[in-house]
Amino acid sequence: MLASPCVLPSTVLASLSLSAKKNFTSDSRNQCSSLRQQIVLNFGSRMSHHRQMHPFMDPFSTYKRVYRPAIISSVMTDDTSTASSADENMKDIGILRHDPSLEPFKDHFKYRIGRYSDVLNLFDKHEGGLDEFARGYLKFGFNREGDGIVYREWAPVAQEAQIIGDFNGWDGSNHRMEKNEFGIWSINIPDIDGKPAIAHNSRVKFRFKHGNGAWIDRIPAWIKYATVDPTRFGAPYDGVYWEPPPLERYEFKHPRPAKPKAPRIYEAHVGMSSSEPRVNSYREFADFVLPRIKENNYNTVQLMAIMEHSYYASFGYHVTNFFAMSSRSGTPEDLKYLIDKAHGLGLRVLMDIVHSHASNNVTDGLNGFDVGQSTQDSYFHTGDRGYHKLWDSRLFNYANWEVLRFLLSNIRWWLEEYQFDGFRFDGVTSMLYHHHGINTAFTGNYNEYFSEATDVDAVVYLMLANNLIHSILPNATVIAEDVSGMPGLGIPVSEGGIGFDYRLQMAIPDKWIDYVKNKNDEEWSMGEISWNLTNRRYSEKCISYAESHDQSIVGDKTIAFLLMDKEMYSGMSCLTEASPVVERGIALHKMIHFITMALGGEGYLNFMGNEFGHPEWIDFPREGNGWSYDKCRRQWNLPDTDHLRYKFLNAFDRAMNSLDDKFSFLASSKQIVSCTSEEEKVIVFERGDLVFVFNFHPINTYDGYKVGCDIPGKYRVALDSDASEFGGRGRVGHDIDHFTSPEGIPGVPETNFNNRPNSFKVLSPAQTCVVYYRVDESKEKENGVSVGASEAHATDVVLARDKEGEISKIKGDDDVHTSKIEDFPVREDQVEQQGHQMSRKVV
Repeated sequence: MLASPCVLPSTVLASLSLSAKKNFTSDSRNQCSSLRQQIVLNFGSRMSHHRQMHPFMDPFSTYKRVYRPAIISSVMTDDTSTASSADENMKDIGILRHDPSLEPFKDHFKYRIGRYSDVLNLFDKHEGGLDEFARGYLKFGFNREGDGIVYREWAPVAQEAQIIGDFNGWDGSNHRMEKNEFGIWSINIPDIDGKPAIAHNSRVKFRFKHGNGAWIDRIPAWIKYATVDPTRFGAPYDGVYWEPPPLERYEFKHPRPAKPKAPRIYEAHVGMSSSEPRVNSYREFADFVLPRIKENNYNTVQLMAIMEHSYYASFGYHVTNFFAMSSRSGTPEDLKYLIDKAHGLGLRVLMDIVHSHASNNVTDGLNGFDVGQSTQDSYFHTGDRGYHKLWDSRLFNYANWEVLRFLLSNIRWWLEEYQFDGFRFDGVTSMLYHHHGINTAFTGNYNEYFSEATDVDAVVYLMLANNLIHSILPNATVIAEDVSGMPGLGIPVSEGGIGFDYRLQMAIPDKWIDYVKNKNDEEWSMGEISWNLTNRRYSEKCISYAESHDQSIVGDKTIAFLLMDKEMYSGMSCLTEASPVVERGIALHKMIHFITMALGGEGYLNFMGNEFGHPEWIDFPREGNGWSYDKCRRQWNLPDTDHLRYKFLNAFDRAMNSLDDKFSFLASSKQIVSCTSEEEKVIVFERGDLVFVFNFHPINTYDGYKVGCDIPGKYRVALDSDASEFGGRGRVGHDIDHFTSPEGIPGVPETNFNNRPNSFKVLSPAQTCVVYYRVDESKEKENGVSVGASEAHATDVVLARDKEGEISKIKGDDDVHTSKIEDFPVREDQVEQQGHQMSRKVV
């Protein structure tokens, strides 16, 4: 399949998705300042590295050859180039077949593939392979070995080390650790009278002396549980030895659900999922929220803030303890109960994993192990390269052997111990580039993605991570949060890509917020909306969303809040007639979410509460709000109250997902936009065999409106946003048959209607969307109930428009001709005029 060469990414790189949500300080004792004041919108400048080197060599790489006599090891120490030794195997790089326009960057792909291969070879030689290397948690941290507990910790600059805790009265003089040649400290603590010397659920810490002679206490890096004294304000966390007896361990009962054709993702935060102003528990979420998610026909849950973070207001993005789940919501066994309960409901569970940075907190987090040592002796880079100035956090050295062990083992831990079904990798843009996207505007020029600015160490790590995930769990779902639009991010590692299954369509919510905030209804451009939704690389799958948690944070407003504002508090009762503001708000809320789902990607995501238009933003407890939980909750009573209009939005959300359940349109690559009328404010498109008609006009209703389609036959309403059960006026008849008429002269495409060979006429009320399905008349039941058309007709077709406005088939086997269509706004530098490599506008 051929892909067009460039994609227009979001230019708001310092948006909430990558900046403000992480711009809280990581230390729980620091204060949270205004989010909006912390956003940086300074684009255009570029970091440059003035060094003589291979044109694609990572200027900061510390990968070097290592001699590894033991499984437990340290950093690479030899000084040999990692230029690929596998050139002969890279003559045919698969990613170049997806996009021939990448050919000028073949050397870059050869270099990073070679680096990736070199690391795999080192793993094979010294660690028993990637699979074994990623089992580090079986060696590091606390593990039962024989008749005792063995504790290991990597701290190469420590002069002395001890293990302290409740078990020895916090006096480590009798529990001194020994250091090997790789900087790894260890101790074997024998059982006492047949029982572990360290009791289950007791506190422990790692005490070590560094170069200045000072002793410091830190939470073990590989700790699997960490807690804090809730009665002490700003108290430090403690590591907890978690090894419950067999009868107390949670045993999974349900198998992982099968991978869906397309993920319909419910993004959720367990802690703020209670309707009460408090931190919710894993078990409460499992028992009361998961059934809601299932009822609304989502097939995947994405859990935020699972990794332990000492500062609640960081939204979980300033991780302090990478192997520990957040203790605010319960114990490890409670989290397992949640995931097992989800699997029993047929829901897959993804974890929002943060490997892009770490909390700056030295008391509770991994940063506490950095006491000024060199980068090869630390988890993090030194100097400016080791610090993210927008997020106030530390940046990993992905070239370090023990960092790779730590992060890859972390991935395996969550997959195997907790049975997660995949991950959403946070902050991937920051990882991919040395400049982290700061002060950088991505225009789609390929030189922005493949240059000295590319952090090849991080790219190789992500390739390793995706290789590992899919080797452990072939049906895993792995999503990248990337705003830059790097080509190849969603291409398999075996073909030279980075290996993600999906990339988030981060430009879409920015566009919706701009429209709802800054444009009146008459200014909405159908061409621009369609362009924004379809502007993606069709060889790489995307997850679309109209709003996520980013758009719900304090300082911003949800789409519902922007549309209806204060009337969400006074005008949502069905006992009174809806005001024009509320009627418009409900109508557009449904349309915005639905067109984003139907046209924006190969999967869909919604944040908890937005499905019913939650009226308030999220504000975590902090000094600025008096440490209040009032807006760190979800008001489930709103859609559950029969006389409130929130129920209509919730019902439509359920119906959207049900439609995909029945027709699998998200999984279909047949996506053809046939009409974007600026005057009529109408967008018509086909996805699979469904025909979607969106009328954004604030006033005009069109009777007998002609819409084009591919397959002839009889069509009926499959979903109607104007139906009374969704808060509409019920103007569209659902029992009406719409018969198609052929369009134009066969073989003469310019005589077709909107480039479609058939058409039928519909009623299209103002500010509504209606979906039509083709009736499979051969399968109609005798009682007159119709059955949806077979998916066999969902041909694999993608059309694209070139610079001159001609459309051509770039994907599919059916006979598609070219004809002039309406000119959509597109920047000249975003269109390639090379063969059939055209702008990624689907029409």
